[in-house]
Amino acid sequence: MSKSLNIALIQTPLHWEDPVNNRKMFDEKLATIPSNVDVIVLPEMFTSGFTMNPGNIEPSEGEITVDWMRALAKDKDSAVVGSIVFQKEDKFYNRLFFVYPDGSFKHYDKKHTFTLAGEDQAYEAGNEKLILDYKGFKICPMICYDLRFPVWSRNSEDYDVLMYVANWPKKRIAAWDTLLKARAIENMAYCVGVNRVGLDGADFEYTGHSAVYDVLGEQLCYSEKEEVLYATLDKAHIEDTRKQLRFLEDRDHFSLIE
Repeated sequence: MSKSLNIALIQTPLHWEDPVNNRKMFDEKLATIPSNVDVIVLPEMFTSGFTMNPGNIEPSEGEITVDWMRALAKDKDSAVVGSIVFQKEDKFYNRLFFVYPDGSFKHYDKKHTFTLAGEDQAYEAGNEKLILDYKGFKICPMICYDLRFPVWSRNSEDYDVLMYVANWPKKRIAAWDTLLKARAIENMAYCVGVNRVGLDGADFEYTGHSAVYDVLGEQLCYSEKEEVLYATLDKAHIEDTRKQLRFLEDRDHFSLIE
């Protein structure tokens, strides 16, 4: 069990619908990651950009990218997180993979598909929340539009870290900033948000604003440019704050019925 977790957030432009060149680009960026990093977080759909044409991605690319993530995790002795276009039989998913250093992995399918862009027509929605354990931290990974729905991310599992990977456009970036901070405060957990920068193939502009907030909503890192950001999450900060401020004990109790 670790008392801290060192996280690297990769904020970068993406090659449109081009997994091969995106993996090459990330290989170059990740070569600079120091050896003490415990988790490397990549954006949403990091091998393609936020495409609504998943059929443009070769079906084999999903497995190829998962194998790439597994090799990267082993090489860096770090967990690797990010979502990709993933095809299973005739269905497509916006699927997040959390890959452990030993090469094993778990996945999460985006619950809230972005209807404004037609994601609900192109991808199957998930219906299971993922809570995983890594180095003594309970982590809840989610994807982009999930950020707008506080009931889905509600901390009923006493997780330590809420983690969002995203392609969140410039025109609505104020909501991203506000909601990341709100999710940290209301759930008394670290909140990690990784966004991209640059233009995508649909001419949407992205300005980053990747950030990490602590249990009290204090910002630990933030950027609007292409770069790798770093933050250290402190387990004692979580435990001490929750012991002093017992807000989670006063949360409303209810069950979701699908």
